Amino acid sequence: MNTFVINNNWVTLDQIDVVLKSGTQVVLSEEAKERILHCRAYLDEKVERNDALIYGVNTGFGSLCNTAISPQDLEQLQRNLVLSHACGMGEEAPAELVKRMLLLKALGLSQGNSGAQLETVERLLFFFNKDILPVVYQQGSLGASGDLSPLAHLSLPILGEGEVSYLGKKRPAAEVLKEFQLEPIKLRSKEGLALLNGTQFMSAYGSFAVSHARQLWQKFTMVGTLSLEGYDGRPNPFQANVNEIRRQKGQIETAEQVRELLEGSEMIARPKEHVQDPYSFRCMPQVHGASKDAIDYCATILEREINAVTDNPTVFPDEDDVVSAGNFHGQPLAISMDFLAIALSELASISERRIYKLISGTRGLPPFLVAEPGLNSGFMIPQYTAASIVSQNKQLCTPASVDTIDSSNGQEDHVSMGANAATKLYRVVENCYSVLGIELLNAAQAMDFRDQKSSESLEKLRTEYRKHVPFVQQDVYSHELMQKSVYFVKNKMNGSN
Repeated sequence: MNTFVINNNWVTLDQIDVVLKSGTQVVLSEEAKERILHCRAYLDEKVERNDALIYGVNTGFGSLCNTAISPQDLEQLQRNLVLSHACGMGEEAPAELVKRMLLLKALGLSQGNSGAQLETVERLLFFFNKDILPVVYQQGSLGASGDLSPLAHLSLPILGEGEVSYLGKKRPAAEVLKEFQLEPIKLRSKEGLALLNGTQFMSAYGSFAVSHARQLWQKFTMVGTLSLEGYDGRPNPFQANVNEIRRQKGQIETAEQVRELLEGSEMIARPKEHVQDPYSFRCMPQVHGASKDAIDYCATILEREINAVTDNPTVFPDEDDVVSAGNFHGQPLAISMDFLAIALSELASISERRIYKLISGTRGLPPFLVAEPGLNSGFMIPQYTAASIVSQNKQLCTPASVDTIDSSNGQEDHVSMGANAATKLYRVVENCYSVLGIELLNAAQAMDFRDQKSSESLEKLRTEYRKHVPFVQQDVYSHELMQKSVYFVKNKMNGSN
């Protein structure tokens, strides 16, 4: 089995994806262990020799930051913190995102600026490697003092509290610990804060969304090009010269991809009766390209975040400094995830317009892409579904990051609402796959009415697609067909030529 070693090297989003998809086991390097031990030893010594108040170490939390806690109560203080903050509501976070949270939390604590015990970090990785996934709820974080509530639920099971999903069943964490002959972790000073103050709920959702956004850009461009062929569109808007003078990187990349996808196509080379196409086809480079640029920007922000220390206070052992600051504030993520939701929503929006044109009964295609319209409704109503989903996306794109609600008696007076941005973004990603599946359903059907062939890469896409979704000769149970199409674009389509 492959092993990924956490050391002090920069971790890319692609590496995270590979680890999660491949079942790779994750371990700490000796260097990482030394950093964790060094920071913990320093913090223990500082508490022992220093009577001064250090936020979250020997004080209460939030607006109780000036309340001193006696040395004998420091362990109870941290345990109480986790228990009291585990107050999430709503739907459970998907298992794949909880697993991502475990990995990102261990990455942050491994840098040796958080004061976590080595045993605590290794327990998180044990859970990750054994697929013991804490039950985490989606509602509860303001995205400012870190993702307090979701991370409390993530941390409860290492204390023998809360619930986990293990081997497909939801069970009390204490039972699973006993099966592995593990004792609950006893938290030391500052450790509860180290676990709860952080952005790993937001960054798990955000990094997941970036990974899928990259795929969606490729796949929407590929399916959009097949739609262009089905609609008998013109190649001129994708020429290098006209796109290069716009100077926009994403636009240039989109046009280049379309040209590559069309190479060798009989359909694109045939004479055209029309001199211009609607925007949904003609402006694919501009619209898809703008989304690509946004995705690239958001990827940069998310990759910085997964390599960051985001709890509070931050410990600098070699400088004899414990700093109470605000690295847990989720504003960079909140803004980026709102931005990413808009970028993905636009890919789905222009896709729905292409669907609308394909069923319009123009350019030599039958109305609603069915041989006997009237007797058959054909693909009339799947477009309604796409329109409904696109409309919901627009509602989900109302930014969370512009909102803030005062909390903790005014001590936490500006919050990012990044967790709400995260969960909205997740729904937008899922919605985009649904619209993409509906467009491919229409694009493939349209091409089946054409005598000319498309390019080798697009014909290969059609051939593979037809193994899962058949040509529609007359009306069939549409939902089942659409579900198969969505499954194909999510799991069987690689998005490249």
